[in-house]
Amino acid sequence: MDKASSQECPYPGCFFCVMKEGNPSKRRSCILKFFRDLPSQDDDGQVLPISGLWNTAMAHPNDPEFIELGIFECMSALIWKGLKNRRWLSHDQNIYIPYYAAHIIGSYTMNMEEFAERAVEAGVIPPLVELLRGRLTWVEQRVAVRALGHLATYSSTFPAVANHGEILELAIQLAMSSLEIVYSHFYQYPDRRLSYHCDLLTRGMGGVEMESRKAEEWGSQLQCWSLQLINCFAFKPEFLPTLCKPEFLVNLPVMWGGLVNENSPAGIGLLRTICQHKLGRGPVSACPGMIEALCNIARSSDDWQYMAIECLLWLLQDPNTSHKVIDKAVPTLVDLAEITNLGDHKKLGDSIVSVLQECSSMGNRARELIEETVNSRQRLKWEKSMPKEDLHIKQAAALVVKLEGNSLFSSGDIAGAAEKYSEALSLCPMRSKKERVVLYSNRAQCHLLLQQPLVAISDATRALCLHNPVNRHAKSLWRRAQAYDMLGLAKESLLDAILFINECSQSNDPDLSMRQNKVPDYAERLVKKQMRAAWLFKEASLKHGGVHRKGEEREVYGNESDDSEWETASESDIGDDGREHMGLDDEEEEEEEGHGEKWKNREKSSDKNEKNSAKGMRHGYSIKLAEDEI
Repeated sequence: MDKASSQECPYPGCFFCVMKEGNPSKRRSCILKFFRDLPSQDDDGQVLPISGLWNTAMAHPNDPEFIELGIFECMSALIWKGLKNRRWLSHDQNIYIPYYAAHIIGSYTMNMEEFAERAVEAGVIPPLVELLRGRLTWVEQRVAVRALGHLATYSSTFPAVANHGEILELAIQLAMSSLEIVYSHFYQYPDRRLSYHCDLLTRGMGGVEMESRKAEEWGSQLQCWSLQLINCFAFKPEFLPTLCKPEFLVNLPVMWGGLVNENSPAGIGLLRTICQHKLGRGPVSACPGMIEALCNIARSSDDWQYMAIECLLWLLQDPNTSHKVIDKAVPTLVDLAEITNLGDHKKLGDSIVSVLQECSSMGNRARELIEETVNSRQRLKWEKSMPKEDLHIKQAAALVVKLEGNSLFSSGDIAGAAEKYSEALSLCPMRSKKERVVLYSNRAQCHLLLQQPLVAISDATRALCLHNPVNRHAKSLWRRAQAYDMLGLAKESLLDAILFINECSQSNDPDLSMRQNKVPDYAERLVKKQMRAAWLFKEASLKHGGVHRKGEEREVYGNESDDSEWETASESDIGDDGREHMGLDDEEEEEEEGHGEKWKNREKSSDKNEKNSAKGMRHGYSIKLAEDEI
């Protein structure tokens, strides 16, 4: 740097001054020297250039300049220094440096395989493994597992990761214990939180509540990034015996990103990879409760629904596992058989029916359901050759029977109404999808009131599959949310309730549209209830006790901060759970022009608005249910 710059800055070799150097050749040599010398220096203020590099790595992860000049060697040496020299680590603000160093490695290896190769050559894996072991804290574990997950993604660098045999076992242990670790080591005792943890989580922008919310997000990321790393091993058959232990498999369906990390496929993504190989399908099919859990996810309306469907289809197609799962899987797949497209997955319903037709060795109920599905497909083919006048007659007859069902429902004969809706479905043309959505949804409401949640879920799911766009019929979402609640399935109920609120907020139907931007009491109460029940830290809090706050004698349980987001919601004119106030679906609502387009590419992670809709849905919308519909 020139003489003027030296006079302005009192620190010789200052990184920020080096970056201002106008001579490209001199700038490169200065950066090279900086990276080479930094790990051996003990000067104060080292965290400042490291945090600057952290920002640069996140903003420009594909820039090769620092890669070529030795940043990986420098970051690796700094992690080792923090692990081996605790005096240096505790001096000044050096405690931040191992975190930043591991994060920088992860950012630069996120997109570019050649960068990952350079990182491996620079020896980053051993110090990252030490962080993964928990040699420092869970905060460093989080960025270590992130970086190792990126390195394991590429075919050229995966062997170097796999050569460290303990990585897979460590990742499995971390996936199972991550939420408990974050809860007991940070969340539970706000007054004992390490200050640098708090600073890293909130960047100095929040208090205790913000720290707690960010801890839930980071705890979820710690688990999901561990699963991502494990997923890289799951593609290799030689690692499946290690992966497919019952104590691990049984927990995968309940490992989800939560509302704070909904973009991650988490446990179901790993299950899908395992089920692609015959060595994985056997242990999955034998795992207690696994098929029921897959069925629940397959019916869900989230972005990973198709993964559970594929798992069930692969298990049915495998002669070694089909007999173990068929009676439990068939009812769910039959409910989903009328799905057309789900994101990028085209003609998914056809694929389901094709697999079902090949099934054998099943119980009577499963056989009847498959025959019913096949007959429905045949009926659709027949209707294509029928005169339009005959179809109109059938549709009119179905309407008459539906109105009879509505009348019975209004008079309190719920069972009689359900029978009428079944009769109307047998008359209604298969191509009349809007009408069939209404009939299934109305029948779901009857079963809900008759305390038959399983049947209500089945009918609501069929309505959602027929609806255009798929999974976006508001009343069916609400009915299924209540049915899941009756069965104690909090996560499933929560997701449907949130989607229900979101759909109503976008609807042109005056009976469902927002009123003064308020959430009705019944929807607010259900979402609050399920957010507590599905809270990511709930199991850890039950095991370790509630949150201890200074000056409070009692223990605080549950995610109380979530309630505050609903405190602005006003009183509703519906005073109960909304079950009896959800009117009958009478006339089929016209689809909003272009509404289907909003959801065509919902599965793609690049669609930020769609992906973040769940979070936005938690902030106060209003819906008034139609009085003329169930």
